[in-house]
Amino acid sequence: MARTFQTIAFVASPADEAQKAADELAAIYGNEDPVTADVVVALGGDGFMLQTLHRTMNSGKLVYGMNRGSIGFLMNRYSTENLRERLSEAVENTFRPLEMQTVDADGNRFQALAINEVYLFRQSYQAAKLKVVVDGHVRLEELICDGVLLATPAGSTAYNLSAHGPILPLEAPLLALTPVSPFRPRRWRGALLPNKVTVDITILEAEKRPVNAVADHIEVKSVVQVRIAQSENTTACILSDPDYSWSDRILAEQFSN
Repeated sequence: MARTFQTIAFVASPADEAQKAADELAAIYGNEDPVTADVVVALGGDGFMLQTLHRTMNSGKLVYGMNRGSIGFLMNRYSTENLRERLSEAVENTFRPLEMQTVDADGNRFQALAINEVYLFRQSYQAAKLKVVVDGHVRLEELICDGVLLATPAGSTAYNLSAHGPILPLEAPLLALTPVSPFRPRRWRGALLPNKVTVDITILEAEKRPVNAVADHIEVKSVVQVRIAQSENTTACILSDPDYSWSDRILAEQFSN
């Protein structure tokens, strides 16, 4: 059953092209406050879409993106025509982000959410040395690498793919644990994990080999312990055109050059 959206909020990245698009669309369809609008239309690139999804998590607000950035993998094609019809026919994707909990070198605790991935990376010229525990079982006593990331299906085509991790279908109940430039074990190329697991990563020799942790665009410096698990209480909702669905895009990435 098609939805009907009476009011639309247009939000745009600072880029000139996105700002121009927002003005153009607002002149045609009006522009409601994002808090009270029936749907939010994000104009920009993938980074801006992630920011918009973070702002609307747990609000029940649906977000529809149109590409006014570069890659625009999370975005739909830009057009000023028939927007209300496109919105009513769009496919809804609801998912749970990853929750990152960290302890830094001073004992401070921090928590952040990640739609794409949680990424740990070395802070200095020396490789990171990490201990990886999954659901209380030690899986890697010592991983020496430039970094490691845990990616959701939504984020599997982002940094995870650049690090030679697997692409995950959007519907797959999996997470990709992917190393970045592993030195030891040299032949370890990562693992597919059920999305219900808890991953604990301890930084070994943390003072000598400092490590930072990032949840999407939020960075925590000099961590000594990181716990990652799928959030039980938070959801985000994204809309995609039925002829250009998010699932189709992820599938197509597996056959692209």
